[in-house]
Amino acid sequence: MSSSDRAALELQISSDVRALTAESEQIGRTFAGQNNLGGNDFQALLHVMVAESAGAPLTAGELRKLLGTSGAAVTYLVERMIASGHLRRDADPADRRKVILRYDEHGLQVARKFFTPLARLTGEALAELPDADLEAAHRVFAALTGAMAQFRATAD
Repeated sequence: MSSSDRAALELQISSDVRALTAESEQIGRTFAGQNNLGGNDFQALLHVMVAESAGAPLTAGELRKLLGTSGAAVTYLVERMIASGHLRRDADPADRRKVILRYDEHGLQVARKFFTPLARLTGEALAELPDADLEAAHRVFAALTGAMAQFRATAD
């Protein structure tokens, strides 16, 4: 592959990521609207889910940094999300002095009800692709996520 072909492919991947991000943001807005959540509420739920999936649950302080809000604002947001049944506080099993945020059962049920059809459609869309393509896509997404995290860390 020539360097110009490689550059064109990288530009196409960047365009695809922007399109995926735009679709994801629209889906997030729809979920938030259907569940009486604000934009920051949905972003908070997304950060909590990503952190839990990575095996590194968030504290309210870590969530505050990710959202770029004040301590008072994140406290209000967390209290609202707990009152609505979307989140709960748990003691960190590794350090009982630390409190982490987790999805509450109601929040999981709401998310499952909304996102299960998307999971089904995603499975159908990927069904015809060979495992090797999915493994390559995973490596590409991991590389892109790493680059974005590195950029974010330097841009803060």
